[in-house]
Amino acid sequence: MSVRELVVLGTASQVPTRHRNHNGYLLRWDGQGILFDPGEGTQRQMLRAGVAAHDLHRICVTHFHGDHSLGLAGVIQRINLDQVPHPVTAHYPASGQHFFERLRYATAYRETVKLTESPVAADGPLAVTEAYTLDAVRLSHPVESYGYRLTEPDGRRILPEKLAAHGIKGPDVGRIQREGVLDGVSLDEVSEIRHGQRFAFVMDTRLCDGVDALAEGADLLVIESTFLDEDVRLATDHGHLTAGQAAEVARDARVRHLVLTHFSQRYSDPAEFERQARAAGFDGELSIAQDLMRVPVPKRT
Repeated sequence: MSVRELVVLGTASQVPTRHRNHNGYLLRWDGQGILFDPGEGTQRQMLRAGVAAHDLHRICVTHFHGDHSLGLAGVIQRINLDQVPHPVTAHYPASGQHFFERLRYATAYRETVKLTESPVAADGPLAVTEAYTLDAVRLSHPVESYGYRLTEPDGRRILPEKLAAHGIKGPDVGRIQREGVLDGVSLDEVSEIRHGQRFAFVMDTRLCDGVDALAEGADLLVIESTFLDEDVRLATDHGHLTAGQAAEVARDARVRHLVLTHFSQRYSDPAEFERQARAAGFDGELSIAQDLMRVPVPKRT
C-alpha cells in the first residue's frame, strides 16, 4: 500500500532543547523517502521514529546553517554502513559545496553506496520521475537558501456514471483509457482531470516571492514559524517568518494542511503559534509540529 506522510524528526530553531531536536523531516511518498534538512542528532531521531537508512532516496538541504545540516555527516555514514542497495541523491545550494564536502568526509569511513551530488544553482526542476517532479525555489535568508516543492503529475479519474451512459463496460474501460477514444466516444467524455498532489517545504526565509510560489496550491505545506508576531522585527532582521506571516501565506495560497515548525527556544507555549495562525485567518488543517509526529498528506478531494 502506498504511503504519503511527513515524519517529523526535529523542530528546534538554532539550538536543540529538552523537548525539541534540531531540524529533520522525512517525506514518505509511495515508497520513496526524501529527507529534508538533517540537523544534529537526526540519525538518532530516525531510530526513535522507526526510520531506516534504507528508507532514504534523496536528501534536500535548504541551506548550510548548522541546525539544518550538521546531521549530514552521520546520515551519510549510516547510509554507507547499512549498505543501502539503491543510489541516493543529495540536493543543496551550490554555493555551499565546500560545506557539503566537509560534512560528507568529516571522518574516515568506507564508502559502499553511490551518493550523487546534485547542487542547486537556480530555480527550477531538480528531478522529474513518473511519481513526481521536484523543484527548488530561491528564498530570502542571510545565506543562500532554497525551498523545495514536490508535485505529482496530473492524472485522470474515470466517471462510472459517464461510462454507463455511453454503454462502456468490461474490457472496453481499459481500452478507452489506453487508446483515448472508443467508437466515437473520447476519454474526456467519460473522465475528468485528477490534479496531482503537492508538497512544499519552506525553511529559513523572510517573506518573498519564493515563499508564495512554493506554497501555492500545496496539499501539505511545512513552513518555518521561528517567531511569534510580536517579534516580527527580529524575524525580518534574521531572515525568518512569524506564525502569523506563515499562516497568511498558507491562507492566500489555498493550502489544505499547514505544518508550522522551527521554533525559537524563547517560547514555552506552542499553543500560541496555533492561536496566532488562526488569528491570521488560516482555517484549514493545522499542525504545530512536535518531534516524532507523523502527518499524513491529505487525501485527494
